[in-house]
Amino acid sequence: MSPLTLDRLPDTVVLQPGEALRAALDPATWLEMLEGRALLASPPSWFGDTVFTAKTVLNEGDVHRLERGGWIELSALAPVRLRVHAPQQSPAARPAEPRPVMRLVRLLTGS
Repeated sequence: MSPLTLDRLPDTVVLQPGEALRAALDPATWLEMLEGRALLASPPSWFGDTVFTAKTVLNEGDVHRLERGGWIELSALAPVRLRVHAPQQSPAARPAEPRPVMRLVRLLTGS
């Protein structure tokens, strides 16, 4: 199964308790919890020479904006309905798509 990216996500994501969404998302993406409760693990970051992820509990009605892009994991603690909103950019403002390897490096490092 190929990884989920913003362009492959359905309009509404539905997860049952114990299921997780793992996806590569762009910076400034908004996660809107329509229903349920979930644990969000942010994209990996460096603190000194240690890699870490911040974890946040999202409840029904919460809206969370990703400061950095990269791989997230959203684990359902209760049945979840979630909407993912892509950041709005004009076509002229979008940079050229980097090679797949460079995109992977950018997503993993958050740069």
